[in-house]
Amino acid sequence: MQLCVAQAAVPGRLHPFSAHVREGEIIHLLGPNGAGKSSLLARLSGLLPGEGEVLLNGKLLEAWSPSALARRRAWLPQQQPPPGQMAVFHYLRQHIQWSGPQQNALLLRLLSAFQLEDKLTRPVTQLSGGEWQRVRLMAVMLQVWPCQHDETALLLLDEPYTGLDVAQQQALDGELGAFCRAGGTVIASGHDLNHSLRHAHIVWLMQQGKVIKQGSAGAVLHPDLLHSVYGLTFRKLQAEGESWLVAGASLE
Repeated sequence: MQLCVAQAAVPGRLHPFSAHVREGEIIHLLGPNGAGKSSLLARLSGLLPGEGEVLLNGKLLEAWSPSALARRRAWLPQQQPPPGQMAVFHYLRQHIQWSGPQQNALLLRLLSAFQLEDKLTRPVTQLSGGEWQRVRLMAVMLQVWPCQHDETALLLLDEPYTGLDVAQQQALDGELGAFCRAGGTVIASGHDLNHSLRHAHIVWLMQQGKVIKQGSAGAVLHPDLLHSVYGLTFRKLQAEGESWLVAGASLE
């Protein structure tokens, strides 16, 4: 078991929540704005104190040293201002916590996937919003990419697809899939129900600071349950061999 959550809570923001997260899973947090997705991710990262327990490989987050935890768990907040005038390459190098023969190959592959090869010498303050998002995503992946069989690799991503065009969203899907196939685990928040229906192994559906349902994407993203959370009618349609959710009129 990679991550064990036992009645983790943040008084006034997050109701007690328990879950067992296995290696290789892609978990999506869904729910309306203000549902508590960011609070849950921050609590799981160990950066937001609260009640209950969060254990990584059987060890409380608080018991890990900062450096050891940084090699195993990376956290992408929803918003993050660029840190001064450093170049993109220097920013990325700061996040590499491991070394080995695969490091350079991974670095080159991620640079290509996120189309950042020509941005390495540019100051991070001179990037567009989408470019900065891609640099941040690449940095956290480099930080914890599964490089040793005995290392945990957990990515906690708060709305990682923000600011990405369609091609870059697809590139991110591909690299997150590769991360999990290498032994890592991803927990990410978002708002695109159909994207989660196609790409998430597990969905945690949230409302008013509480996870009201967790399970497979197909089971959780049911029209009746979504109706109660979003106040909209939903239909699940089949098109070209895939399921699609279509939202209808508001209940009000």
